[in-house]
Amino acid sequence: MLDDFFVRALIAGLGVALVAGPLGCFVVWRRMAYFGDTLSHAALLGVALAFLLEVDITLAVFAVAILISLALLGLQRAGTLSSDVLLGLLSHSALALGLVALAFMSWVRIDLLGLLFGDILAVSKGDLAIIYGGGAAILACLVFIWRPLFAATVNDELAKAEGMHPQRTTLIFMLLMAVTIAIAMKVVGVLLITAMLIIPAATARRFASGPEIMALLSALIGVMAVVGGLFGSLHWDTPSGPSIVVAALLLFVISLSPLGRMIEAGLKRTHKV
Repeated sequence: MLDDFFVRALIAGLGVALVAGPLGCFVVWRRMAYFGDTLSHAALLGVALAFLLEVDITLAVFAVAILISLALLGLQRAGTLSSDVLLGLLSHSALALGLVALAFMSWVRIDLLGLLFGDILAVSKGDLAIIYGGGAAILACLVFIWRPLFAATVNDELAKAEGMHPQRTTLIFMLLMAVTIAIAMKVVGVLLITAMLIIPAATARRFASGPEIMALLSALIGVMAVVGGLFGSLHWDTPSGPSIVVAALLLFVISLSPLGRMIEAGLKRTHKV
């Protein structure tokens, strides 16, 4: 019989995996992994502001992530520096500002390791409501913008010519990323969120016959990583958040092995039939 806290952790992890998988596909397709890192690092600054202003942590992280996204778009339009330089500047600056701000707030007791690497076993019923309510909203928005976002991913100029407003769609996608990071922070931590966006999608890419199939496979692989990571953490007494990421990594390694090639060949035969 599993303890209540472990069941809540499992449910929370599954909720995050179902959202992170489809979003992660666009992160991989659009080569935005560094952008995900930037938003996740900015989450620590959001936590510091939440304690300073005495507001909800999830809302503060979301607000900071939005500001970072808007700052990136503004700096990109200025055209003075390349995107990777801007992302590096914003990422490390936000992380450093967050750590310095927390250091100044000596009256606040913070589990820094929990923030950085997650504390999924401490998830409450309220957290579950936020994860599943926010996750449902994110997936609904992603379905709504799927066609123009995918078109902009394939060819930005063509999407613009067809009146799909790729810049507006990209901004919406950035906001969805911000919401995902805000609600997933407690599960895997600010330093591991990007891994849950990238690794399942990168694993699914090899087996997918189309973009929609890749999104579904990515969510499924994320679910497998959560289940494997949590039960592995329970068995070997390892940190839960990092264990989930390690499980996702193992699935990626398996996808590159002869077993992965066999699975890929089997899926191709099934698709032809």
